[in-house]
Amino acid sequence: MLYFDWTYIYLVLPCVIFAMWASANVNSTFKKYSNQYSSRGLTGAEAAQQVLAANGIHDVRIERISGSLTDHYDPRTNVIRLSDSVYDNTSTGAIGVACHEAGHAVQYAQQYFPIKIRTAIIPITNIGSKLAMPLILLGLLFGALVHYSYAMVYAGIACFGLSLVFQLVTLPVEFDASHRAIVAIEKGGLLTDNELNGAKKTLRAAAMTYVAATAVALAQLLRLLVIFGGVGRRNDD
Repeated sequence: MLYFDWTYIYLVLPCVIFAMWASANVNSTFKKYSNQYSSRGLTGAEAAQQVLAANGIHDVRIERISGSLTDHYDPRTNVIRLSDSVYDNTSTGAIGVACHEAGHAVQYAQQYFPIKIRTAIIPITNIGSKLAMPLILLGLLFGALVHYSYAMVYAGIACFGLSLVFQLVTLPVEFDASHRAIVAIEKGGLLTDNELNGAKKTLRAAAMTYVAATAVALAQLLRLLVIFGGVGRRNDD
């Protein structure tokens, strides 16, 4: 008989739907405010540069990268990469995104504690995410033969849990970068009050994608715990 996984339906699917909505929402919100142009005529790249200068940072390069919403700050090369839809765009949405990435550069320059933690755990979480399912499957395969191999199942679940830790650490990093962006825009007068609303809505929509990713990771971990958490105890019975 086919096995129907109700844990996925109840725990994971609602979070996946939430994540799909968040992704669609950030794209539609950015598209909307990409058509609201700033009265000062600043481009995304110029706005990011002003945020950096206001924080005394002069060694971060700003480069263009292809795509849409592919914007990111690379701490390894100390470069802010802004997408085609942001780099030379004068819209409130583009300025919000660009200043957010500049906010990440400021975080690194000021050694913001959560971003130091996230940077430190990236290698561990990458390894853990790759080992999680192989360990669980191997543990189930050999568990019936060698009782102690069920420890591999629990180790796999723990490795998957590292992805949730990464998402939880990412949340304050992203929220703080957006907060820094809004404060810099207000203090620098980069946008008028009405225009600032567009930047805020764009950044709020982007923040929801990180909340959704955290919800998915949490739901997946709970699902693994429900399915495999008591496997050793059940086999003892």
